[in-house]
Amino acid sequence: MINAEQFWNRIARKYAKRPISDMENYHKTLDRTKSYLKPTDYVVEVGCGTGSTALLLAPNVRAILGTDISSEMVAIAQEKAEVDGVTNAQFRTVDVSLPLTLPEAPDVILALNLLHLAEDPVAMIGNLAASLDKGGVFISKTGCLKPKRWLFGPLIKVMQVFGKAPFLNYLGVEELETMIRDAGFELVESGTYPRKGISRYIVARKV
Repeated sequence: MINAEQFWNRIARKYAKRPISDMENYHKTLDRTKSYLKPTDYVVEVGCGTGSTALLLAPNVRAILGTDISSEMVAIAQEKAEVDGVTNAQFRTVDVSLPLTLPEAPDVILALNLLHLAEDPVAMIGNLAASLDKGGVFISKTGCLKPKRWLFGPLIKVMQVFGKAPFLNYLGVEELETMIRDAGFELVESGTYPRKGISRYIVARKV
């Protein structure tokens, strides 16, 4: 199985052209996230992909830094920022399985559609928690795939062998919430949108 950086670099340009599958719920997630942001905030998005979300949130904050393990994804995000004339968004290639080095402590960290791709989500959440000061906000949306493992697991495993799917961590909702609490957060909001979906949206505050 190819590593995460190789996988996402290889599909980056094709991924950038792919339309969002559920635009309604994407905008619901954006709106919920915006409600936690302030114009003075410094925001870091980990696993930013091609930068679409970071660029849409940029007008609501002082500055936003998007990071991704894929240098190709970051290059696309930088191109989009330049075309759109967004001056308060920057993008960097960063492996968030390692401790983050940031110019200042962020007010908010976003990890949208990322934690289920982490081989060690406990370590990743711990690294993100260490980057926040007390009171800092951590917002995540995570595919909680554990109930579907029996259905998708065998097919995904074959696809991974041929480099057609990334690593997937089959997390459950309670397991994920416990990981976040154990990293030093209190949960502010936790819900699944849409209700019959598998993506858990969690807002947590560092205590």
